[in-house]
Amino acid sequence: MAKYKKKRVRELQHDRFRDTTMSLFDRLGNALEGRGRQILYGLAGLVVVALLVLFFVKWSNRKADEARQALGRAITISTANIGAPMPGLPDTTQTFNTEQERSQRAIEEFEKVAAKYGDPYRAQARYFIASNRLSIDRPKGITELVELQNSSVPEVVALSKFALAQTKESDGKLDEAAQLYSDLAKLNGSTITAETANLKLAKVYEKQGKKKEAADLLFNIVDSARKAKDADNKPAPVSSAAREAEDELKKLDPDRHAQLPPEAPPTSLLG
Repeated sequence: MAKYKKKRVRELQHDRFRDTTMSLFDRLGNALEGRGRQILYGLAGLVVVALLVLFFVKWSNRKADEARQALGRAITISTANIGAPMPGLPDTTQTFNTEQERSQRAIEEFEKVAAKYGDPYRAQARYFIASNRLSIDRPKGITELVELQNSSVPEVVALSKFALAQTKESDGKLDEAAQLYSDLAKLNGSTITAETANLKLAKVYEKQGKKKEAADLLFNIVDSARKAKDADNKPAPVSSAAREAEDELKKLDPDRHAQLPPEAPPTSLLG
């Protein structure tokens, strides 16, 4: 009898647990009655969206790697040697007979990139097409560089403006070149810094006979570089543009160069 009671108690406890559990499921079922399919659809939709996002990220990364490799191959062609292969280079190293031949081949490769991939790779390829076209069809290359200044890729805008400024300078259109370099200096981007743009602008001023304006620009470049501090409040490294500006100032106006503040000692000597 005692065993039976214990067994019965266990059965009743089990029944109470079952009843409580079933009651909970019943209430949940009543609350979700008529909405179960919607919830399932919603959950399924979230899973599909997550899978699509994952697939897109992987696909995007793969396409980006593919685009970078294609762009790299085209750049390799655009910088290949002209003339006989240099001694010591592998036999497979590509060379071209003339600059025009190299540019035409590079344009063809960059056009494949522009046709297949989106920005920023398309815009970058279009910039390289325009800059290579300058040696084949200069007016068309200039037109393309002008158009690229409306690109949505800031790097391409700066590079195109800089290439156009150099072209204007080499063509003797110094006023136009000076305006472009001045615009770039105001932008002060990471691709073309204010130092680089102002250095080029100073050289244009020299060609225009504006010695004082050129000296002022060169002085300011070097002066700012020598006074610049890094995140630890130590003298910042001097850029190659600032070094070149100092050399130019020394040649152009030695007296003004002598007015520069002393150059900070190397960081290694500061402790």
